[in-house]
Amino acid sequence: MPRRRVLVIEDDTAIRDGIVDALEFDGYDTFESGDGTRGMDMAVQVQCDLLLLDLQLPGKDGLEILQEVRRTRPRLPVIILTARGGEDDRVAGLRLGADDYIVKPFSVRELLARVEAVLRRSAERPLDVDSVELPTGVADFSRCELRFADGKSCPLSEKEMELLRYLARNPGRAVSRQELLAKVWRIDPAGVSTRTIDMHVVRLREKLRDDRSHPQVLVTVRGKGYMFSG
Repeated sequence: MPRRRVLVIEDDTAIRDGIVDALEFDGYDTFESGDGTRGMDMAVQVQCDLLLLDLQLPGKDGLEILQEVRRTRPRLPVIILTARGGEDDRVAGLRLGADDYIVKPFSVRELLARVEAVLRRSAERPLDVDSVELPTGVADFSRCELRFADGKSCPLSEKEMELLRYLARNPGRAVSRQELLAKVWRIDPAGVSTRTIDMHVVRLREKLRDDRSHPQVLVTVRGKGYMFSG
């Protein structure tokens, strides 16, 4: 089995050396950078399975790097490294799509356990999809439109496309409204009304020609959320 590859972007030399040594001793290949500008280039270009990212960096800061990674490599798992008490940074990182965070100082055991857990979860992520077959036609996400068997088409708004795409990437799984708020709307679901999710699903069903009374594509799972059944 090929060794997993981890990119470490951390400006503190002692911490970075400790992380690299621990990862390599545990069987990982590593790449490293102590500079944010070079780190961003590496994060976009280096073939790796996981990014360990400090937020306070010279040059580009960690949040800038994370934002660029999520734009160019949306499926790359990212663990952010933060100082104790940096709650605002942790929240900002998670909202931008970080998979986990570790508060400094941390133990080698905690580091390796979190790396293993994030890699395990990422291996279970569904592959992204550019299009998906529907009972009535096809959803073409590259063109932001639905195309039907009768030759007609229907445009999707950006948020409708993101919502349908996220559900289609998780077929057969009930996705909660809170998860949709976090992953599609990218907002903290705590204390936020989920009515906007329901309204978007209603509009999507109309565009999909999905029967409101007995939907076949976007199914409501009582008490859990919505499921794409195709």
